[in-house]
Amino acid sequence: MQQLEQILALFGAAMLLAGLARRLGAPYPVFLALGGTLLAFVPGAPVLRLPPELALALFVAPVLLDAAFDASARDLKDNWGPVLGLVVVAVGLTTAAVAVVAHALLPTMPWAVAIALGAIVAPPDAVAATAVLRPLRPPHRILTILEGESLLNDASALLIYRLAIGAVAAGSFSVQAVVPAFLLAVVGSVVAGPALGWLMQALMRRIQHVPTAIILQFVGTFTVWVLAEQVGLSGVLTTVCFAMTLARKAPAQIPARIRIPTNAVWATVIFALNIFAFIFIGLQVRPIVAQLGAPERDRYLLIAAAVLVTVIVVRLAWHMSFNAALRWRHRRFGFHPPRPMLRPTVGSGLVISWAGMRGIVTVAAAIALPPGFPLRDLIVLTAAFVVLGTLLIQGLTLKHLLRALDLRDGDPVGEEMRAARQRLLDTVLTALPSGVSPAMDLVRKDFGVRMNDEQVEAGVSDAFTLAHGRAYEAALQSARSALLAMRDSGAIGDDAFHALENELDWMEVSDPLRGTNAEETAPATTQGS
Repeated sequence: MQQLEQILALFGAAMLLAGLARRLGAPYPVFLALGGTLLAFVPGAPVLRLPPELALALFVAPVLLDAAFDASARDLKDNWGPVLGLVVVAVGLTTAAVAVVAHALLPTMPWAVAIALGAIVAPPDAVAATAVLRPLRPPHRILTILEGESLLNDASALLIYRLAIGAVAAGSFSVQAVVPAFLLAVVGSVVAGPALGWLMQALMRRIQHVPTAIILQFVGTFTVWVLAEQVGLSGVLTTVCFAMTLARKAPAQIPARIRIPTNAVWATVIFALNIFAFIFIGLQVRPIVAQLGAPERDRYLLIAAAVLVTVIVVRLAWHMSFNAALRWRHRRFGFHPPRPMLRPTVGSGLVISWAGMRGIVTVAAAIALPPGFPLRDLIVLTAAFVVLGTLLIQGLTLKHLLRALDLRDGDPVGEEMRAARQRLLDTVLTALPSGVSPAMDLVRKDFGVRMNDEQVEAGVSDAFTLAHGRAYEAALQSARSALLAMRDSGAIGDDAFHALENELDWMEVSDPLRGTNAEETAPATTQGS
């Protein structure tokens, strides 16, 4: 019972810190990580422990699925160059640089352990960056690159991490042995993820009970992760491919009455996991620091500070070099994007380079190290230092950097939404010709109200309500079909798609004339699966 009280108290404190962060316009992970660290040194503060084998699955799998589900495959394809550079080259360079620095400062550190440390601190987390950037409405290209990077760099970093841990257990690190395992994990994950996504979607199609559907989604997410890890694949890459497969099929098959509460539950769970992870990493610091002597503590803190500087400098050096090469190519051959987007500039390169805050993956990977792992305390302390340092240094200055650079792209997502909204309205008006019946005319008018902010008043009878409900349902179906067609053809990206899908969902569940006859006008449902 005492542990439950401690957890509840931690969540209460975290809510206050997150609320304070929002009031100050700061990313809430900064306040959570700092609060957890300060709390660790308060007398009587709770000491929470998590089984290492549970850390990655609990913290990473649902967060990753949530992000991958909303990712735009079209926009990632448009920006594949910078995303791939950050996912592969930046992660590789950061891992190698951190390993060299750590080994130089502590020559007794085995190379496999140094590489594991590098892989833990290599992947940035988009949660803190987007928490800062989204309210400022930055160019869409910058958000796409950062979110795409956060999806895929976890896969590359955690693959290296897993291979390094295996090398520690085996007592050696052989490139010849690592490369085949690396390639097999990548190829297998790319095949297994979509296959599991198809199976999950076939199962979800039969579920009509909302709580059952939501629980099944969480069970499916953890099952995919565990299965991938058990057979030697990448849990991250398999989960990303699984989620992106679901994202292509689910909108046409899951009804709004399931999707709306599901979205709310997932948002709450993801927020809670971020709270717990950032608080948890701070609480790990006190036991480690308490058991170290002064000379050893100073050496550990020196290594942690050197690693913090390394991860910031390597990312800045790599991406600004890539950005310079990209700008040179555009000057020579012209800039011909497939759709309107911000042209790469020195300013955009600086924002992307500076948005390298570490977060939940670094936290989970450090905690997931087995108890007997060599220099585990040093690695956990360094991971906590890097997370806190990047959040404080970069997280609290990123907003000011973006405002100083004043980057603008004309709001391409807003333009897509305006064009798509008009097309949806045209589709509905074509599907429901005027003058056929008063009920159909009201549906046409209602869509005009919702899409174009007009005003309408109507008094209706029960028979009229039934006719209106049926016409309204047909109108929504035609709008959904048109929206899916635009997304599938690439006319709009997933950001515009999900925003408009959400509008249609709320239109479906909030139609004021479908209340008393909902059972007659809505699709039949059952309580259960």
